[in-house]
Amino acid sequence: MTDVDRYLAVLGVARPAAPTVEVLRALHRAQVERVAYENLDIHLGRPTGIGAAESVARIVRGRGGYCFHLNGAFAALLTTLGYDVTLHRAGVQGTPEDPAGASGNHLALTVRLDGERWLVDTGLGDGLYEPLPLREGSHTQGPFTYALTPSVAAPGGWRFTHDPRGSFTAMDFAPEPVELSSFAAEHVRLSTSPESGFVRVLTAQLRDAKGIHVLRGCVLRRIDAGGTEERTIDSADDWYDLLAGVFRLDLTDVDAPAREELWHRVHTAHQEWEAAGRQ
Repeated sequence: MTDVDRYLAVLGVARPAAPTVEVLRALHRAQVERVAYENLDIHLGRPTGIGAAESVARIVRGRGGYCFHLNGAFAALLTTLGYDVTLHRAGVQGTPEDPAGASGNHLALTVRLDGERWLVDTGLGDGLYEPLPLREGSHTQGPFTYALTPSVAAPGGWRFTHDPRGSFTAMDFAPEPVELSSFAAEHVRLSTSPESGFVRVLTAQLRDAKGIHVLRGCVLRRIDAGGTEERTIDSADDWYDLLAGVFRLDLTDVDAPAREELWHRVHTAHQEWEAAGRQ
């Protein structure tokens, strides 16, 4: 069995006979439903690369990653299945005050198929559930409404604006194609800098048709059309059961001492956050 076959088995999708829009949608839905947006290896002290083969191997063994891993692997899968995929330098703005533009803190994908281009992005956490046709307009997917407009900050590119309930404000991406390796330095910064949100807070997120589960530290949120439900996970057993059950993460390679240390650090950070008034 090839890595592509193993990848498709994780997604629960049979190898398609041809690259079609319907298959593209199915693959995208399956990836965001089954492969978590997560940063556990940063908090386990296990440096990762972003090469496509390494990221595919992560997914095959039951792990996820963030945009460079998830979109890098997905681009490789789509290319192998016959899709015309382009990688783009992009930038996610966490708040309206963050500078807009394709800063390079995100990897975005487009696919050209049957004369139309599609925005494909499995690395935005509470972002897309299905690909969007790359033309101006608004789109509702589950509890979120998104907008696509030409980007002012990245001339010739596009701006994806998130729903007000989302975890970020917007994402701009530039029109020029780039190589996955061009994100290597930014990956090192995001995974090692004390200023990086990935370093400061452990997270796992998994999307579905109706909403998303989001774990930040010890706080689990479910966001859907009914609103946002929140609960605090206060035991190591419940926390690891959640990672395995809700987020589908295989952590069998994390031994008992490493599990204990990770839980201690995450739980201590949560207590400090609570003591500071959740600031």
